[in-house]
Amino acid sequence: MDRDTSSPRPVVTPGAPPAGIGYIDLLRGIVEDSAVGFAVLDTDLRYLYVNPHMARMTGLPAAACIGHKLHEVLPHIQRPEQVLRDILRDGRPREIIVTGRTWVDSPYQVREWRCVYHRMVDSSGKVVGVAGVGLEISEPQQYVYELERAHRRLALLDKAASRIGTGTDVAGTCRELAEFVVPELADAAGVELGPSDTPSARRAPTQLVAYATRPGLVTGLATLDARGELVGWPRGTGTRRNLAAGRIWRRNAITEAQWRALIPRWPPARACITAGVHAVLLAPLVSDGRVLGILMLARAGDSAPFSNEDATVARELAARAARALDRAVRFEREHTMALELQRALLTEPGQLQRHAGVETTARYRPADDGSLIGGDWYDVLALPDGRTMLVIGDVMGHGVDAAVAMSHYRATLRALALAGLSPRQILQHADRMVADSGFERVATCFLALGDSDVATLTYASAGHLPPVWLTPQGEMELVPVPVGPPLGSGLGRYEQRVTPERGGVLLLYTDGLVERRGEDIDRGLERLTGLSLSPTDPLDTILDTVLAHLAAGSEDDIALLAARAVRV
Repeated sequence: MDRDTSSPRPVVTPGAPPAGIGYIDLLRGIVEDSAVGFAVLDTDLRYLYVNPHMARMTGLPAAACIGHKLHEVLPHIQRPEQVLRDILRDGRPREIIVTGRTWVDSPYQVREWRCVYHRMVDSSGKVVGVAGVGLEISEPQQYVYELERAHRRLALLDKAASRIGTGTDVAGTCRELAEFVVPELADAAGVELGPSDTPSARRAPTQLVAYATRPGLVTGLATLDARGELVGWPRGTGTRRNLAAGRIWRRNAITEAQWRALIPRWPPARACITAGVHAVLLAPLVSDGRVLGILMLARAGDSAPFSNEDATVARELAARAARALDRAVRFEREHTMALELQRALLTEPGQLQRHAGVETTARYRPADDGSLIGGDWYDVLALPDGRTMLVIGDVMGHGVDAAVAMSHYRATLRALALAGLSPRQILQHADRMVADSGFERVATCFLALGDSDVATLTYASAGHLPPVWLTPQGEMELVPVPVGPPLGSGLGRYEQRVTPERGGVLLLYTDGLVERRGEDIDRGLERLTGLSLSPTDPLDTILDTVLAHLAAGSEDDIALLAARAVRV
């Protein structure tokens, strides 16, 4: 095909701009119309030129920048000036991330720019300054920060599940909560609880139960913890109304005058002022619609104010902690009820003195951690015919139900013994009565019926450990007794054994004295029979010695009953 030669092709010299366009105009158009910031600085790092986009980013007209140094124009921008001086020195370009705030409002929590700087030289090779190009990356970085914050928040809440509520006591749970949030969320934290969940109590002051502060924070707040003193948010104020309704309360930039208005009582207000506390966040501890107390978070000194995100995290932490705290409150309430019920039903040691020629004394000891109140019991009953019945028993389980079951068994055995039945018959009838009543908690039991007129003891056991004789010679011997099934099984076929009264001391006990996790029961019985005791010592001394040697490390409660025949 023939080429078209009607119009000559333009001849363009390599490196030259199109006809009619100069280099300066071309470059100026690119720089000034660009959507990136462009600046030129001299060798003293003073602005020689800024493009319109950079002027819009900074919030300052270009003329306000010319002739001024970086920190004079944008004091809130973190930019390593030494890097720019290194560029002037060695001529190697650098890429850096610049962060901070300009004079323009921004929706981003942190503004960031990715900047590249080059050294500028004139035609003679003289260094005349630095040129920089900056592209704002705040939006994608904000997204990254939000993801990181969300991850940290989830990690924090996940960690809280394993750190808060590890025990069953209220004070320990409050202490775990206060120590967990410092310094993760606050410089100082406290947990205040109301005395109870009654209308009158809800109007009463709260009590500071736990307090924590970050290391190095000089504060008078710690004195409040030592005195158990409270902040005392006044009734009728917005603060108390928010907390009573289960809402977060937050206040930043608190002045001294505001502290005095917030807390009329001067010592807590002065402690907050002395500590430099400027921000407070209160999160109610709510479980099943009940406000149990308040989680108080405080920030002091240079710490940032509390943000909406902090409030969200605090609300979730408080909700999780409240559930653990509610469990601890319920457990302590049940624990106290069970202990009081059990102590009310057990005969006090001071009352166990002499019954028809038999001297007795007893002890009851909860488990080492105090958390387990079971159904262990003892009883001594003087019968109308001059005989004395000794009882030791252990109901399956722990808590109020076990204590109530213990009282049921105790009353049943007393009634049968007063009817004049033998130990074997007492156990037989008790087993059938309990099984027929549908009572679900079985119990072990040991009975010893002493008859001083004929100097005999009659034994019978319902699944209970054998008693121990401390002989007149000081030897510890297990008493062989036929063992029947526990009471309440409905399978009772019980035997009894009659032996002459041999002198010495008879020791009855529950399994908490000798049983240990992962160990054969025979080992515990060997420790008991291996004790060196004097049969002539007071019974109180004997029982105290037994407990001192064997009770440590027990995971169950312990009941002990000692008896000794008294010659009249």
